Amino acid sequence: MTRGVFVTGTDTGVGKTLAACALVHALRARGLRVAPMKPVAAGAALHDGAWTNEDTLALAQAAGDGAPSLDAITPLLLREAVAPHIAAAREGRSIDLAPLVEAHRRLASQWDFTVVEGVGGFHVPLGPALDARDLARALGLPVVLVVGLRLGCLNHALLTAESVERAGLRLAGWIANAIDPAMAVPEENVAALAGRLRAPLLGRIPFSPGADAAKIAGLLDAAPLVA
Repeated sequence: MTRGVFVTGTDTGVGKTLAACALVHALRARGLRVAPMKPVAAGAALHDGAWTNEDTLALAQAAGDGAPSLDAITPLLLREAVAPHIAAAREGRSIDLAPLVEAHRRLASQWDFTVVEGVGGFHVPLGPALDARDLARALGLPVVLVVGLRLGCLNHALLTAESVERAGLRLAGWIANAIDPAMAVPEENVAALAGRLRAPLLGRIPFSPGADAAKIAGLLDAAPLVA
């Protein structure tokens, strides 16, 4: 059986990559060989003479020595940092699930656990009749939801959790990330979600620009993901 999680967020810019990298560290600390993956990435820059995505680099770094290649982590790299379906169309390309699922299958066959980071939110379009939810469903992994703590997060989190369940996927846990230091009553918001989301709170990430994922890992409880 494939062991892994699909990391999604309540929106773009809520800290999915930081949370995914921290989960990689936390799972590695439990003795697992963990392969990170970001199947689709939009936004590329040159790194050591090759085009890659900064999230892909962060995930590779979290995996440590012997990490999968950057191409294995992100099999579909789009140049522009815009919505994936727009970036793909502007390159004259289309996004097909089959090669992404096969790329994940290859990683899963060689590693103990995969941490797959989605792109944008759970319903970000990938094509005319395709979105990130379809990718998650094709991979069939339990979902970890990263909630960006800011005004509106309650509605965004609950709607995303409902969509995960309607997709036939299990919400394995959620992470509260303090992305707005000026947010009013964050404790009450976390409590409201804890009482409504049918999944464990895996941890809280404090407001920490430029945070070290390895240190953030110490704030997360990965045990429910491997039970």
